[in-house]
Amino acid sequence: MPSRQGEPVNWGTDRGSLGRAGEEMACLFFQACGYVCLARRFRKREGEIDLVMRRGPLVVFVEVKTRRSDSYGAPEQSVTRGKVARLRFLARRFLHEQKLEAVQEFRFDVVAVDFRGEGRGCRLRHLAGVS
Repeated sequence: MPSRQGEPVNWGTDRGSLGRAGEEMACLFFQACGYVCLARRFRKREGEIDLVMRRGPLVVFVEVKTRRSDSYGAPEQSVTRGKVARLRFLARRFLHEQKLEAVQEFRFDVVAVDFRGEGRGCRLRHLAGVS
């Protein structure tokens, strides 16, 4: 569950809460850049879109990858061609369900969030226009 303004974010010790913390950081990043959040965790049988953001006519479908270490490689390396194909399918479905088929400008972004442990902060990398 996203934090309410003024409440601390639970950085979590399990994968689920770590992922939600990364999504919260990514959402805050986009909001600071002037985007509005249309959806979080748009979930269907075929998969999930972590965030759907909008600024003016542009809709951005965001895959957020969060890690605590580089043991399994950089977070963005786990976004495969198959994952991008699923995101494209889900994006079309989202636009259809939200009656936004007329949207002409959209893109797929990846946000990689590295949490380096308690009190050591985090690093956020935004990769725009992943194809």
